[in-house]
Amino acid sequence: MSYDFDLFVVGAGSGGVRAARLAAMGGARVAVAEADRVGGTCVIRGCVPKKFMVYASEFAHVFEDAKGFGWTIGETSFDWAQFIGRKDDEIARLSGIYSTNLKKAGADIVHGRAKFIDAHTLEITGEDGKTSKITADKVLIATGGQVHMPDLPGIEHAISSNECFHLEALPKSIAVVGGGYIAVEFAGIFAGLGVDTTLIYRGPNILRGFDEDVRVHLADEMEKRGVRIILSATPESIEKTDAGLIMHLDGHTTPCETEAVMFATGRRAATVDLGLDKAGVKTNEDGTIVVDDFSQTSADNIWAIGDVTGRINLTPVAIREAVAFAETVFHDRPLAFDHDCVPTAVFSQPPVGVVGLSESEARHEHRRVDIYLARFRPMKVAFKGGDERTLMKLVVAQDTQKVVGVHIVGADAPEMIQLAAIAVKMGVTKQQWDMTCALHPTAAEELVTMREKYVPPELA
Repeated sequence: MSYDFDLFVVGAGSGGVRAARLAAMGGARVAVAEADRVGGTCVIRGCVPKKFMVYASEFAHVFEDAKGFGWTIGETSFDWAQFIGRKDDEIARLSGIYSTNLKKAGADIVHGRAKFIDAHTLEITGEDGKTSKITADKVLIATGGQVHMPDLPGIEHAISSNECFHLEALPKSIAVVGGGYIAVEFAGIFAGLGVDTTLIYRGPNILRGFDEDVRVHLADEMEKRGVRIILSATPESIEKTDAGLIMHLDGHTTPCETEAVMFATGRRAATVDLGLDKAGVKTNEDGTIVVDDFSQTSADNIWAIGDVTGRINLTPVAIREAVAFAETVFHDRPLAFDHDCVPTAVFSQPPVGVVGLSESEARHEHRRVDIYLARFRPMKVAFKGGDERTLMKLVVAQDTQKVVGVHIVGADAPEMIQLAAIAVKMGVTKQQWDMTCALHPTAAEELVTMREKYVPPELA
């Protein structure tokens, strides 16, 4: 049978674009469908604009630090409208680059929402509502994830991370609901920009799934920077008043009163209305697509990568999965991306950098582990008389002495963890780690100078 395309990609995010480009440059006839702007969540309403907001909010801390080093700082102010305008311009520029690179590679861009009719046929609905059909030999699903808002009374008064990038003005106060990456990052952003910020999470501490020492340390440091954290609290309803919003919390007699409420309580795989059942593509109960090690779905000619599969929801992972897909399917070089020891960063304030296992995970997997932990005031903080502290933690498997986890909370943690990840991925032992000469004076030198095993105070 003759098809319109050799490969049709559903979704023009970082993963979909990379796969489309690589396949097209190899000579395949490729098209990409995108219902929004090219670039996906990361570029348009995720990692990139969020990082710009982190940068903007950090200047408040920089001004305070400068005073401790002898600088006289005059009156400062922040122009939200100017920042948003520049952010929008930069996002438009980046989206344009993604589109240009697709076209240069020889891939077609189809503007519209794609839906399967069968495994080889898709219906495209354009912005004008008109539909068309295309056929493809192979299909790659890279639709990513989408914001999930809970069903509770008054939820229409709340915003999500999507709307945060387009607020007409900064609120005077805000309650951020959630305890994951997005919630703690936006709590730091708003607090840094001078907004009275409250973080509300249903669990016993923020960043579920991270090392316990990291969770406790970050919460303490965020509170030092002015973020009020309310734990073990679940929103029951939101009430709009003339003064703002009142959020009633389960288990708390005192409601939370703020000008704005943002929910960051998780994302869902964007698989609704894709017609996956008609294509024979199986999904898990949470809507994520079932794939094998080579990202192939239950349909012989359909693959899926990125957040839509629910494996590791990080942009660089989607890109690496895209490369593996192209190598396997279009270059006859079978390649499965190894999801082990993927570094991750939380751009909270202070930021977090992690690679490998938490202490709890390591004890389950290796049973006996050695822990090396340091908490200290960096020299910059000590000089200005601050009380912020950095946390560094190594988790070592006792039997092999391999470093199986590195955890950092503090300035430049994401930059440090990227390089630490190389060593961990290569299976470095603690003895080899210790042979590395320290670079002085840096905070990073603490990573290679921890010699004494850590014993919790309650066990000492």
